[in-house]
Amino acid sequence: MVAIGMAQIACLDGDKEGNIVRIENAVAEATHKGAQIVVFPESCLLGWENPDAHLRACSIPGADSGRLANLAKKYGVFLCIGLDEKDGDKLYDSAILIDETGRILLKHRKINVLPELMSPPYSVGNGVQSVQTKFGKIGIMICADSFLGDLVRSMGDQTPDLVLIPYGWAAPEAEWPNHAKALEEVVRKVARTVGCPVVGTDLVGSITNGPWRGQVYGGSSVAVDASGKVMALGRDRDRDVIVFNVRLGK
Repeated sequence: MVAIGMAQIACLDGDKEGNIVRIENAVAEATHKGAQIVVFPESCLLGWENPDAHLRACSIPGADSGRLANLAKKYGVFLCIGLDEKDGDKLYDSAILIDETGRILLKHRKINVLPELMSPPYSVGNGVQSVQTKFGKIGIMICADSFLGDLVRSMGDQTPDLVLIPYGWAAPEAEWPNHAKALEEVVRKVARTVGCPVVGTDLVGSITNGPWRGQVYGGSSVAVDASGKVMALGRDRDRDVIVFNVRLGK
């Protein structure tokens, strides 16, 4: 069994230092509850679709990922977290898996980037990957990647024991809390396709840039087993840190 924490936090666009504080507080709470792996949402440091990330994001490895690695080492825990990544003149919507020693085990660059939401848009990543860890083989996807059947099947072909998905699951305010059911159905479909537990952690708050400005991140993070049965749910539109046990392995 492995204890997994879903760290459903608020991320304020552009408030990198405040977001780091909120991240550490969630890590501390999750590890106090016994978490061995803590899963955060998408673009946690600068905010999703924030054009300022073109100027403020760092390389990976780099200063931002280094601070997160230090947190993983300080609390002795695996972290999976979304953060924007600058590589030359390109900006990626990325997620990393860090082990308890602070080592980056895996990096994924989002593929389904919704280019209409920011100009210039995020650059497109290439494929999905998984990595063998002491807990089993872990794969990472990001939010809208989970809509792409070919990508999900490619992850399933790698026979992971666990898939972690940082989300920025947003909709107009009036569509919540019902929009949480759509997130649950997406995560359940991924789990049944890849044949292992899937953890999807969403933000709380709202989008402040671009054509989706004002849309709401509704929380309602969800973890399901390989059959699609829900194991854990986050609160509706409120910060939450949920820790639960998962049995890995086929």
